[in-house]
Amino acid sequence: MTLLWIKALHVFFMVAWMSGLFYLPRLMVYHAQTDVQAVKDQFKIMERRLWYFVTPFALLTLIFGVWLITLYGKEWFVTAKWLHIKLILVLALYVYHFYLFVLVRNFANDQNTHSSRFYRFLNEAPVLVVLAIILLAIVKFL
Repeated sequence: MTLLWIKALHVFFMVAWMSGLFYLPRLMVYHAQTDVQAVKDQFKIMERRLWYFVTPFALLTLIFGVWLITLYGKEWFVTAKWLHIKLILVLALYVYHFYLFVLVRNFANDQNTHSSRFYRFLNEAPVLVVLAIILLAIVKFL
């Protein structure tokens, strides 16, 4: 029963984290499009608060994920090839998460060098990574 609760919490925190990761670049799209300083200042606040709000979800996703791996055991971990690929993709999401922090800082310092089109791509790209992670975790086809 403990396994199911940990798995449920892992999925919950992953969904909460992904929601924030999908929304933050969308804010950056709008931020990059405006020339009004008052609007830019409001976006700075929203971006910073959202990044700090979802970061604990990223940490809790990791904690419950590692906990699941330990419950399943070392032998399972070694033989679960799908999990190794999933973990590489998850690592990419953590890199993405911290890259967004760099961008939040750049916006906060009025040092944005990217167009709204760049942020649109940045907003849509992780969807495919998340799809691959979910397929690997559910279907376990490797």
